[in-house]
Amino acid sequence: MRDWIVNQTSTTPDDVVMRFDAAGRIAELQAAVESVIRGKAETVRFALVALLARGHLLIEDVPGIGKTTLSNALARALDLSIHRIQFTSDLLPSDVIGLSIFDQHNGDFVWKPGPIFSNIVIADEINRATPKTQSALLEAMAEEQVTVEGISRGLPLPFMVVATQNPSEHHGTYPLPESQLDRFMMRLHMGYPSQDNERKMLFDRADANPLDLVHPVMAGSDVLELQKLASQVRVDPALVDYLLDIVAATRTSEHLELGVSPRGSLALYRSAQALALIEARDYCIADDIKRLVIPCFAHRIIINSRSAGLKNKTRESEQILNEILQKVAVPI
Repeated sequence: MRDWIVNQTSTTPDDVVMRFDAAGRIAELQAAVESVIRGKAETVRFALVALLARGHLLIEDVPGIGKTTLSNALARALDLSIHRIQFTSDLLPSDVIGLSIFDQHNGDFVWKPGPIFSNIVIADEINRATPKTQSALLEAMAEEQVTVEGISRGLPLPFMVVATQNPSEHHGTYPLPESQLDRFMMRLHMGYPSQDNERKMLFDRADANPLDLVHPVMAGSDVLELQKLASQVRVDPALVDYLLDIVAATRTSEHLELGVSPRGSLALYRSAQALALIEARDYCIADDIKRLVIPCFAHRIIINSRSAGLKNKTRESEQILNEILQKVAVPI
């Protein structure tokens, strides 16, 4: 459904533009996902940020916490093609991308696309696959295409990889390399639910799986339209300088061996635009950037050996980023 919406900066009737009800559609999508994932409104919101910012999402936490459930709920709420890949140690790159098979009837090779040729690809427990298989996603995530036997094939749009992984200290995992982590726009953590939400979950799942009740609320054309609107959200030059000051601080920090890449800067910029759109604004504020620094940057930085004191590397990365945020001046 389309509505007349006046741009917040409009001064004349000529500035009135025709665009669909972005806030209403986003709220509907968020409600559909939250009907399954209870008590995790911020996590769900950030997952939608990654979708609208044309990024990929990595969900990391201990087993059984709801990582795959969140991935499935988001996928089911979208009327898009979906494939789930269970990553295991014996999974091959061709199992993900596809391969050419010889057809005896016509005497030629026929291309058989793999599950990567979907709008939403759920890479379940991605760090249980070998590095060779993990690398099969690199080109797809960066360029929305795959190249096999010298032929590049485009992926359907919108395209998003939603990957889950267990912490690297768990047995049977292969840590994702920096090049792979850098292609994920955001990394989220689920965390344990509160006792009240866990009680509701037990009752909800007594007779049926809530995932079965999730139906598509948004088509692919809607997602593309929202992505376009997100890219048009205004970011003041002072906020761009603020973002770059944070990035520069990660590159010069005495605690870090590797700071944030330019891809990381772009990820935070686009994420801030998407968050503003989700909150029904056509402009970004400093709080958008501050809220997204840890989800966008924590998996990209590498702590040097002199500063690696905590056992939990994730917590240590977040602590360093919080200290940087406290030191960098916020534009007024």
